[in-house]
Amino acid sequence: MRPQDLLVPTPAGLCCRLGGFHIDPVRPVERALITHAHSDHARPGHGTVLATQETLDMMRLRYGDNFAGRTQAIRYGETLRLDDVSVSFHPAGHVLGSAQIAMTCNGLRIVASGDYKDAPDPTCEPFEVVPCDVFITEATFGLPVFRHPDAAPEVRKLLDSVRLFPERAHLVGAYSLGKAQRVIALLRTAGYDAPIYLHGAMESITHYYESRGIALGELRLVKDIKKADLAGTITLAPPSATSDIWTRRFPDPLTAFASGWMRIRARARQRGVELPLVISDHADWDGLTATIKATGAGEIWVTHGEEEALVHWCKTQGLAARPLALVGYGEEDESASTGGEDAA
Repeated sequence: MRPQDLLVPTPAGLCCRLGGFHIDPVRPVERALITHAHSDHARPGHGTVLATQETLDMMRLRYGDNFAGRTQAIRYGETLRLDDVSVSFHPAGHVLGSAQIAMTCNGLRIVASGDYKDAPDPTCEPFEVVPCDVFITEATFGLPVFRHPDAAPEVRKLLDSVRLFPERAHLVGAYSLGKAQRVIALLRTAGYDAPIYLHGAMESITHYYESRGIALGELRLVKDIKKADLAGTITLAPPSATSDIWTRRFPDPLTAFASGWMRIRARARQRGVELPLVISDHADWDGLTATIKATGAGEIWVTHGEEEALVHWCKTQGLAARPLALVGYGEEDESASTGGEDAA
């Protein structure tokens, strides 16, 4: 069996005709397998959605109870038979509930990674290497310039700034699902035990993380706090909120942004970020290349990101590789998935 007999890119997304499903489709389909709950991968309107329980729960929080005609939860490591194809989900280390999807038919195994990282994260299951014949990898940070530092020293930069500027409120831009909760957990691990403040758009997802046993310490909503009382505090907010009128409720706000893109200082300057924090929920160049090697796959398909550079690297390693050029994937769309930012 050829890989293209099992899985092909279509305008709706990756399609497995033998199994009767699409992976992370960008338009409504009859049966969708969803890798994780970020809005560029998890969209409403499908007939049936198969995903981890956490992904289903967070899709329900974001889109409402009727986000799909029918849902089915699958556990990590569990195998289901969908028509002629065996399917299993494995931890991707990206956010809570994120999964790689392995498809096996007639002795051929393809693994679609979705988004993933191989760095430690106390808020989700760690990435699991799944041996396969074909590995479909993201390439968000698929250039050698992107080598992410350890997250702990980046968090120490934030805490050092809070100590240095106790009269200022520190606003940390972070995506509402995954990044915000990871930053909170990292702050707690670093010994910061003061209340952490949240933009209203982060409330429901953060409470859901806590309901799954992830300890985040004392959290408060910004809307309940007087301006003067926010001096010397840390607030997490969607990135778009840190540059609009919402910030006027803070005393002399200092803006930080937690993202792998903060490796590029020009991006930080363009966004008006005073304190760039290189904390990413995607694998960096070394993580991507190490993961590709670890899977043992002889063929690599590269999607959403710096596809050509990673394809070139694969070919220098003697691997067959091609870009998929799928459309509709990229950064999390906060405005479409948080229920609106006026809830702050």
